[in-house]
Amino acid sequence: MATDTLKSTTGASGAPGGGAPGGLRRLLLDNGALTALIILVIAMSALSGDFLTTDNLLNIGVQAAVTAILAFGVTFVIVSAGIDLSVGSVAALSATVLAWTATSEGVPVWIAVILAIATGIACGLVNGVLISYGKLPPFIATLAMLSVGRGLSLVISQGSPIAFPDSVSHLGDTLGGWLPVPVLVMIVLGLVTAVILGRTYIGRSMYAIGGNEEAARLSGLRVKRQKLAIYALSGLFAAAAGIVLASRLSSAQPQAAQGYELDAIAAVVIGGASLAGGTGKASGTLIGALILAVLRNGLNLLSVSAFWQQVVIGVVIALAVLLDTVRRKAGATPVTSGAGGAASKKGPQMVKYGLAVVLVAAVVGGLSIFNNGSSSSEKPKVGLSLSTLNNPFFVQIKEGAQAEAKKLGADLTVTDAQNDASQQANQLQNFTSEGVDSIIVNPVDSDAAGPSVRSANKSDIPVVGVDRGVNKAKTAALVASDNVEGGQLGAKALAEKLGGKGKIVILQGLAGTSASRERGAGFEEGLKAYPGIKVVARQPADFDRTKGLDVMTNLLQAHPDVQGVFAENDEMALGAIKALGSKAGKSVQVIGFDGTPDGLKAVADGTMYASVAQQPKELGRIAVENALRAADGKKTEQTVKVPVKVVTSKNVADFTG
Repeated sequence: MATDTLKSTTGASGAPGGGAPGGLRRLLLDNGALTALIILVIAMSALSGDFLTTDNLLNIGVQAAVTAILAFGVTFVIVSAGIDLSVGSVAALSATVLAWTATSEGVPVWIAVILAIATGIACGLVNGVLISYGKLPPFIATLAMLSVGRGLSLVISQGSPIAFPDSVSHLGDTLGGWLPVPVLVMIVLGLVTAVILGRTYIGRSMYAIGGNEEAARLSGLRVKRQKLAIYALSGLFAAAAGIVLASRLSSAQPQAAQGYELDAIAAVVIGGASLAGGTGKASGTLIGALILAVLRNGLNLLSVSAFWQQVVIGVVIALAVLLDTVRRKAGATPVTSGAGGAASKKGPQMVKYGLAVVLVAAVVGGLSIFNNGSSSSEKPKVGLSLSTLNNPFFVQIKEGAQAEAKKLGADLTVTDAQNDASQQANQLQNFTSEGVDSIIVNPVDSDAAGPSVRSANKSDIPVVGVDRGVNKAKTAALVASDNVEGGQLGAKALAEKLGGKGKIVILQGLAGTSASRERGAGFEEGLKAYPGIKVVARQPADFDRTKGLDVMTNLLQAHPDVQGVFAENDEMALGAIKALGSKAGKSVQVIGFDGTPDGLKAVADGTMYASVAQQPKELGRIAVENALRAADGKKTEQTVKVPVKVVTSKNVADFTG
């Protein structure tokens, strides 16, 4: 059976055990992930006076919880030389099943929780069957489940978030007003993982299978059955992570946890496990998850660009694994088995760990005192969390906000949630713990932003919503144009251009987002006045130009006689124009939404008939203005409406955005 327990045979002085300094050096060298975490904590503490506070450290724990819980399940799989790419989708599906059964179907909450957990286990068992008995490579089997799980989540929810039952949402609260429940769940499941790996037959089987599957089989292990149990455990932990995540957001998001499977795998590998199997432990996985959380939290506090954050995180992951590789080559040797040897080393080992704790506490404590008050600034600090910066509309909101902040002498920090409600919740928590003077949020989802905004409310930090509102929380103002009204105007413009009759298709935005729902609902409402207009197809293209091109190309095969296209943003409309070719603006009329520079250029060129423009720079400007007014305790309007306009070739020259 393979293990990864490595220790030095000699200390710094050459004697067994060595002195305390040599022992500490060896402790850090033999625990590459722990060393990386300590270095990160010290560095972030030195760079940001807001990092080393009780509230922020608890935030880091909460932000690491979901990744850690997923990673604990993935640890079982990787130790046995497998891989599981489906855990993020399984988490979203399990949470959706819980919310749907408890609300739409009226099932008692405790039964709904059992059904959610059973869903995760079932998905894991399917993976195990495909791998053990279907002989599919783990990568392929779990990749298929990734797609199936996400698809089922969207089917069940119809692409919209489902509010979580209040009794389950308490999992996202705190105990005693300070200990976050997600952190407690993470600790409990970490202990369960450690016990399974170190104290059970199935745990020993995982190491044996990962070390040498054929040898394990010849030794009498029922490898196929063991793999079923291993993947079922991964599904169980994924379900638990999904429930915790949805509890934090007070809603089940069908698009939640996208890409989390990669974070989970990264956490396990950073923690010292080998993708070749046979090594790995719960403590290492927890440290790996904490490294990722510390990194993201610290970069947010340091106002590092959202785009550069991805680069930095990738580099640090590579360095952490490289450090672990180096320490393995630096002379660490396997410990010889035997109770006597273990007992004789136990005392010195505890002393070494104690020295490490004291050293880290001293350094971090000193940095905390040194940085006390260092984050204070004469300029008012404003945090702006945008749902995405991968869209020209939101980039223009950012530009309008930055210009106004510069004009008014404010320090503006902009973050990119990448259409991930959980990531946005983390960013809002970071703003709160940082103690900004006010927060501006463009929610990925209005319900999911509620808990984080309520936390800001408790800290007396005013919050301004931009473009989309926040549900079940107090906002000083909502600066927005009416998406529903914009959809209605788009329907009217397209119908009148077609003379009140014709066949059209609708390109929908990212499933589950309020913008897509509201624009689509407004368009449908507007079409009721034109019974001669027939919608022959509706397909999502996720607000993306490339997907708009692909989806429109496919729709033209089935509906070559289409006469009109309504896209819920300009990016998808531009993709549709590319697919239409010479038909665009002639036999087929296209209407977009947002009034982006590229969209307006297409209107001026005649390939796009119109764009429903929301004046995004004006949204950003007014949001900052109201955020600073609220920070100064001045009165703000509860709702500030920025007019929408239908921009055609007749008025595009007069439109400035």
